[in-house]
Amino acid sequence: MAGGKFNRVIQRKEVLALSCGAMIGWSWVALTGNWIEEAGTIGAIVAFLFGGTVVIFVGLTYAELASAMPQAGGEHVYSYRALGPTLSFVCTWAILLGYVSVVAFEAVALPTVVDYLIPGFSKGYLWTVANWEVNLTWVAVGVGGAVIITTINILGIRTAARLQMLATTMILLVGLILVSGGLVNGEPTNMEPLFDTGAKGLLGVVIMVPFMFVGFDVIPQSAEEIDVPFSEIGRLLMLSIVIAVFWYIAMIWSVSMGLPESDRRASELPTADAMANLFSGAWAGKLLVVAGIGGILTSWNAFLIGGSRAIYALARARQLPAYLGKLHPRYNTPHRALLLIGLLSMIAPFFGRPALVWLVDAGGLGIVVAYAFVAWSFLVLRKRDPDMHRPYVVPNGIVIGWIALILSIGVALLYLPFSPAALVWPEEWLIVLVWAVAGALLIRRTKPVQ
Repeated sequence: MAGGKFNRVIQRKEVLALSCGAMIGWSWVALTGNWIEEAGTIGAIVAFLFGGTVVIFVGLTYAELASAMPQAGGEHVYSYRALGPTLSFVCTWAILLGYVSVVAFEAVALPTVVDYLIPGFSKGYLWTVANWEVNLTWVAVGVGGAVIITTINILGIRTAARLQMLATTMILLVGLILVSGGLVNGEPTNMEPLFDTGAKGLLGVVIMVPFMFVGFDVIPQSAEEIDVPFSEIGRLLMLSIVIAVFWYIAMIWSVSMGLPESDRRASELPTADAMANLFSGAWAGKLLVVAGIGGILTSWNAFLIGGSRAIYALARARQLPAYLGKLHPRYNTPHRALLLIGLLSMIAPFFGRPALVWLVDAGGLGIVVAYAFVAWSFLVLRKRDPDMHRPYVVPNGIVIGWIALILSIGVALLYLPFSPAALVWPEEWLIVLVWAVAGALLIRRTKPVQ
């Protein structure tokens, strides 16, 4: 549909690819070794089981709300109706921290992949960040990737959805090859240590988990562009979460089976090196990294979609400048919001590879704060608006809502200074604080456009 409205063109398979591709992304390649090193093999699996359970409960609240209110903006729409404009802004601004962090993460991940595939490509020393040398060619790849992906998204949701389908299929195929290698050629003794660094290690992985699973909520963000029955939106959302939980656990297990502890600690990309070891050839590691590029594209693509729609919803409610709430006259995409996120992502490569972990941790806090707001909104609407049409109804909804709220708050507390897994000062806290100050300066407390 033209004339300043979104086009409903995303089909069922593309919805699933959008959500799964967003959650899987590049993190399974870049960070699986870190999780095993931090908590041990079983410790990392337990962390993902716990974090995945939290996300499943939260996802159930999203599933009902997304089916009932299939409008662009997701969290903003639900929290505005339940909690009012100010708290809605806080909720949406928090999830935007997660979205922008993912997009920036991928702008750092892309040159990391190229560096692995083409040893020595990183040249032209600029400066050092956290003992890591930032080079000109490395930065150029990250910035160039941001320009390309942003342009693709401006050209239309259909183009972006097709890219998502292709890249997600490639990731799943290569991931299945890695798991099969672990089953056939893996060594159980390589899984040692099963647990490492105790509660601190376990919690250190738990606080990363929300960042890994953010992506299912891209479905409600783009709900106005999905061409499936509203009742199916909730089912597709939950299916994508379950797939992601199994995926991450399978990757942790496969990498631990494929590479001994000493080799994992010495490797820059343990996931790729585990693949090479399992199939006795460097070609296998490079194949996995190529699939990892697909993961970069899927997350980058999905969170540009989700983040731009969240900004569009805020602007449409006059809580951000109206300039950001315009659709492209030809492509019907929120091109100005896309350009804003694209420009923010171009900053990240200038901080080098250390920015990967900073972005994961800081973005994770924003994500769980938004999850808590959505669970709260779910409970409020169940009580205040029981007759609202809900095409997808969660059984025992009040119980599920309270569990989702309590678990979200519990995970959020892990990021605070008294926790053994607290955010690191100054880098990670500065990201959060700068984002919070920016939100406080930008908020517009007025009624939404009718």
